[in-house]
Order: sequence, then structure tokens, then C-alpha cells
Amino acid sequence: MKYIEKKKEPECFSNWKSMANDDWTPTYKTLSGKPKRSVQDALLEEQGSICCYCERRLTLQDSHIEHFNPQSNEEVDPLDFSNMLFSCQNILTKSEPKHCGNLKGDWFDPDNLVSPFVPECEDRFSYMVDGRITPKNSGDEAARQTIERLGLDIPKIRDMRKRVIEVFIDEKITQKEIKKFVQSYLEKDTDKNFNDFHTTIRILSEKNII
Repeated sequence: MKYIEKKKEPECFSNWKSMANDDWTPTYKTLSGKPKRSVQDALLEEQGSICCYCERRLTLQDSHIEHFNPQSNEEVDPLDFSNMLFSCQNILTKSEPKHCGNLKGDWFDPDNLVSPFVPECEDRFSYMVDGRITPKNSGDEAARQTIERLGLDIPKIRDMRKRVIEVFIDEKITQKEIKKFVQSYLEKDTDKNFNDFHTTIRILSEKNII
């Protein structure tokens, strides 16, 4: 999980909401077209085009707007941009396991859910070379439940992490070359996007595991 610094909502979205009148009230269900696309683009930019939970690279077609505090909570404003994230898995095949926002669904326990809106979220987890993710501290119940409730350690995500990690484990490459490779990998590309599993690679590198 990577820290996401929230910014102001996009102007197009703000203008759309400001059109509310006695005959029309903006709702999440009616959010579409340019206003919705402006929200999607803003979320992609904030997150560097990686999933808010698992950190795999997002595409607009296979992503969905995630409300961190679910819309099912009557106290939540579904149009509150500060509560919005972009999660993977907009399209699910029959055999595909749910994870991230799709698996989380309406579950929300602020005491047992690690928030990507908090900078320290990145240091609540540990990663292994085989792709596993575990709580950094064994007694961190929130980290444990976050992994379980979001499916961050299911075989699919674990294997995806492992494939990325394996690129950095090559006996033919010197440690100096690996460090240079890691440094380049952790930088945003020319489109200002992060690479898959950014935090995994950063933490394993800092621990000199890769």
C-alpha cells in the first residue's frame, strides 16, 4: 500500500456539483461524462496510475472509483472527493478472485483498516521475495485484517508481486547495477506513472533483500 496525498477535486467535477438547483440534485449515480472522467483522471494522477490497495498498474478500463468509507454509510457524501480512490478490477471474469475494492465492498472498520491516506501506511507491511505480504509487526491487527479483507495476499496478487521481484534477483547482475535499476524503477515514468508494486520494491531494496 502506497501513501496517497489527496489534492483538490477537479474543477469540472466542482462545476457539475455547483449546478444543483430546486429541480436537480447531483448524485453519484448521475455522475457521468466529462465530470466523471475528470474525477477518474484526477485519481489516476494522484495515485501515479497504480491501484490504491495492491499497487498494480491501472488502466482506465479496468479500474473503478472506490469510496474508502463506503457509500452504504448514510453519513458519507458519495460525492466527497477526499474519500475517493481508484481501485483495480472494474471487470471481473467468472473465475477471477475478488480483491482490493471489490473484495472490501461495504466493509469499513477505521480501527482495523490501514488507510492509504496516512503516510505511515507504507511501513505497516513487510514483503517477502516469494511475493507474500505480512504485517510488519506481528501484533498489528489492523494490518492483518487489511491484508485479509482486501485480499492482498491471495495467490493471484502474491504471484504478480513475485514476478516483479524476480526481475531484480539475477546473479549475473552486480549489486551496484541492481541498486541503479531499483532507483530507476522507483521513479515515475515520462507519463508520471509509478511501476507495479512500487512499495514492495522500495522496502525490499531498503532491507538489502534485493
